[in-house]
Amino acid sequence: MSSSQPTPNPGFVPGRVTRRAAAPAGKPGSVPVRPATGVGAGKAGKAGQRPVPAAAKKPDTASISAAIRTAAEAAKKRVLAITNAHVVPVEGEPFDGTVLVEGGKILALGASLQVPEGADVVDAKGQWLLPGFIDAHVHLGMDPEGELGATSDVNEMTNPVMAGVRAVDAVDPFDPGFDDALAGGITTVNVNPGSGNPIGGLAVALHTHGRYIEEMVLRSPSGLKSALGENPKGVYGEKKQTPSTRLGTALVIRQAFMEAQNWLAKPEPRPRDAHLEALAMVLRREIPWRQHCHRADDVATAIRLADEFGYDLVIDHGTEAHILADVLAVRGTPVLIGPLFTSKSKPELRARSLANPGKLAEAGVEISIITDHPVVPINFLVHQATFAVREGLDRVTALRAITINPARVLGLAERIGSLKVGKDADLVLWSGDPLDVMARATAVFIAGKPVYTYDAVTRVAAVASRG
Repeated sequence: MSSSQPTPNPGFVPGRVTRRAAAPAGKPGSVPVRPATGVGAGKAGKAGQRPVPAAAKKPDTASISAAIRTAAEAAKKRVLAITNAHVVPVEGEPFDGTVLVEGGKILALGASLQVPEGADVVDAKGQWLLPGFIDAHVHLGMDPEGELGATSDVNEMTNPVMAGVRAVDAVDPFDPGFDDALAGGITTVNVNPGSGNPIGGLAVALHTHGRYIEEMVLRSPSGLKSALGENPKGVYGEKKQTPSTRLGTALVIRQAFMEAQNWLAKPEPRPRDAHLEALAMVLRREIPWRQHCHRADDVATAIRLADEFGYDLVIDHGTEAHILADVLAVRGTPVLIGPLFTSKSKPELRARSLANPGKLAEAGVEISIITDHPVVPINFLVHQATFAVREGLDRVTALRAITINPARVLGLAERIGSLKVGKDADLVLWSGDPLDVMARATAVFIAGKPVYTYDAVTRVAAVASRG
């Protein structure tokens, strides 16, 4: 449901939030209110003089700001209690019980917690409570569905090396795909530039609800996107410029890193250069190198380049990565596998299979499952995991592949990806086991704030306003 459309507010399913009574005036949580004077009222003037209109007086902005801050701080301190839930922490054993949230963080969780007096209570009535899912490879907000190609900002294909462009500068928080993400229980995404260039630009990790991108960002940059294989050689081959082959693509990447090494060797202060500064972050291992590749020989090239220049490598897509699973496992190189629900539309996808995630995991490779939205609709993330389980992937690993594993790849495992005290309260209530295709996300919380609900009776979803 697009956030631009008015939506009813069906309340939480199956329970409702029970708000505590408003605090009396002067108590914590209340907003100081002056005696009412009425709109347009003013100070009484001397005899024969007209009153001074309120609009003409200078507002007491300091007092107003202080009142707003007081109310906001009181709201942050209010405790949210999700009770009677089947809690799946991901890192830890499932239990039936309660999760407490305060200030956007998980305050406590357990089977026999006492709900603090005055807390806001959501009775889960046996529903499953999990951390919000994470899709670590999407083009959400940059490549909107159902629009003309001219609206896409996913690829700056005017030069093979675009290390310095930043996805954060092109993400539209009002892309309807963000609402679809919430419906699929996804609270965090990693938005990447596309794969038209050998070096495509800097990615950004962000929450899936908000109106102002700076309020949504969790980490920027979260990696530097690069592409091997058919995409970049096809783009620049048509332009009759390098790269037009896999040879040329590797050369462009190698040459860019050499230039960055030479730049880093110069004494400071060095001249500013957006592309070289981005590549330097990779060489200093401040962010990972996100390598788009499908064929096994492209995976081998990715490993070769990483060994040559000494950076942290992440394999994105990895259609044939299972062929080199033992090599990747020894190196500790994670694979973000997917999309899995598409046709084999080009030769390098011939080995695509829902069985491949299980093969990689069985060999000891840490996997995450991705949609590459809009290639696969983002709300199908969990269904890809479900069908990978059907084809041999362990179900515990499947849940980790859309929670804690991508959180680690994004450098955010201390904040998101599992339910632990102190982590962000990115929580999703499900009507049942999320790996059951009939289960639905019924309530989504980001940093403890309710942002999505689904009413099973009316079949109406409601997304909190982004305005």
